[in-house]
Amino acid sequence: MTGLPASLRVPRKPVGTARVGLGATNRLDRWWVAPGVQGTLFTVCATYLFISGILLTPLLGTPYEADGYLSPLFSPLFRPDWLPTWLSPGLFILWVPLGFRATCYYYRKAYYRFYFADPPGCSVGEPAVHRRYALETRFPFILQNIHRYFLYLAFIPLFFLWLDAALSVTNAGGTRIGLGGVILFVNAFLLTGYSLSCHSLRHLAGGRLDCFSCSRRAKVRYSLWQRLTSLNLHHMAWAWTSLISVTLADVFVRLLAIGAIADPHIRF
Repeated sequence: MTGLPASLRVPRKPVGTARVGLGATNRLDRWWVAPGVQGTLFTVCATYLFISGILLTPLLGTPYEADGYLSPLFSPLFRPDWLPTWLSPGLFILWVPLGFRATCYYYRKAYYRFYFADPPGCSVGEPAVHRRYALETRFPFILQNIHRYFLYLAFIPLFFLWLDAALSVTNAGGTRIGLGGVILFVNAFLLTGYSLSCHSLRHLAGGRLDCFSCSRRAKVRYSLWQRLTSLNLHHMAWAWTSLISVTLADVFVRLLAIGAIADPHIRF
């Protein structure tokens, strides 16, 4: 590439049609509102979840389970006897949902915009330094391509989240319908929707098929692809609601554990 005339060299990142310069645009609407709100919400939730899952218990000794409710950040709970008190059990599991969300196609679009301004909005100029960006063909961004493997792993903690929600109903040998159980079930439902609406799962179901009606197997895959597509259309909503639900579920269990709130419930 270096031996070619300058006029024939292909830029590392294709030149777009937006005006040159950070924030330069002909748009007259408030294009910055959406990435600003999303960036604030993501930063608040991500920061809290990191502190709660990694630092809170080792530093302050705050419990992550109470009255049969387990924080989703620690499910499945793996707490070996040899684990030192300055290490959180969340380390054994949090790398899976973290990797799944960090490499998610939607979240990549979102945090590329509000963290890297690449670009900050549709038809909005970005910093000149991004001209050297080699897309996702160089380290560390090439690691985004392992998203599909994090998808497979994500179904493991998802199974345990449903199990934790079910066990919270049968706490203490009876049947209990409490606010905590409702929160855990809603959280598991939203996380399931987020996982099933994943772009990679949709491609796994119906990708690389030249004919949807040539065999019974192809028809089944096409039917599955249609259903996953209907979920995928709302992947953004699943992504944000599940992020908020995980945060609220952990906050609820933490507050319940320190006695700051009570769990309203009915027992049978």
